[in-house]
Order: sequence, then structure tokens, then C-alpha cells
Amino acid sequence: MKKEKKDTFPVYLAQTDTTAGLLSKDFRKLNRIKGRPENQPILREVDSLETLKEFARVPKKFRREIRKKRKVTYIYHPLQTALRVVDEGLHYTFLKKYHWLYSTSANPTGKGFDPNWGKRVSDIIVEDRRGFFSAPPSPIFSIGKRRKKRKR
Repeated sequence: MKKEKKDTFPVYLAQTDTTAGLLSKDFRKLNRIKGRPENQPILREVDSLETLKEFARVPKKFRREIRKKRKVTYIYHPLQTALRVVDEGLHYTFLKKYHWLYSTSANPTGKGFDPNWGKRVSDIIVEDRRGFFSAPPSPIFSIGKRRKKRKR
């Protein structure tokens, strides 16, 4: 009998800087929970610009903007990596322990936020004084060396 590989990274339910989210170091696990293709790319939240440098090279033209903008996601080319810097607030105090985590909204794909569903599918619930709420998603921009295009 073949032993199944035990999941080593837990899934957290936490209020992010934008909306209630599921977070983990394992993006495949998050995709399975949400019923999406396992290899579908997913947002990575990072705790600093230093951590951001580990995953993407920020084009010189957009460095200042990325340093100053809050609650904005950028897709970096050519890697097609979606990253958002969270360097302040209550969510930052949680995120800085891990430096980075994959993040997705705490709802089944195509459906609205349901706190009971989020609690059921997560391994660890991280609730702060704000509780859990759904808010409009962050804007997403795709950036290359010279161009920026709004995706959402």
C-alpha cells in the first residue's frame, strides 16, 4: 500500500489587506481547495521590497510607483508572476513571520465570500479585531520594461 504524502504547509484563513483570504506556501493546495486547475498561477503576497526582489525584477520605470502604491497587485513579465507588497497594517504583522505566502480570496471559485466555507477548508484561522469581510479586490496591473496595462 502506497503512503500518501502528507501536506506540509497549512492553509490559513486570514483577513488580508484587501479581503478575507486563504494563504499558504503551497499554491497547488489552494487551487485544489478552490476547485481550480492545480497549476493555475496564483498571487504571492510579500512582506517587503527586499522579498519582492527574490521573485521578480522590477523595471526601473516602475520602481517608484511600486514602492509607493498600496493594495495593488502587479504581474511581472516575462515570468507572469503576480506579486503584491504588504508592508503595513494588521495583515503585515501576520505576513512578516513568513516573508511571503500565496493568497487567494476565501470563497469557492465563481461564488461570493462565505466565512463558514473559509473556516471549514482552512487548517488555521487567524482572526484579528477586524473579523472577516469581503471587500473589492485589488487592482491588477501587468508590467513589462516600458508598458503597464490594467487587467482588473
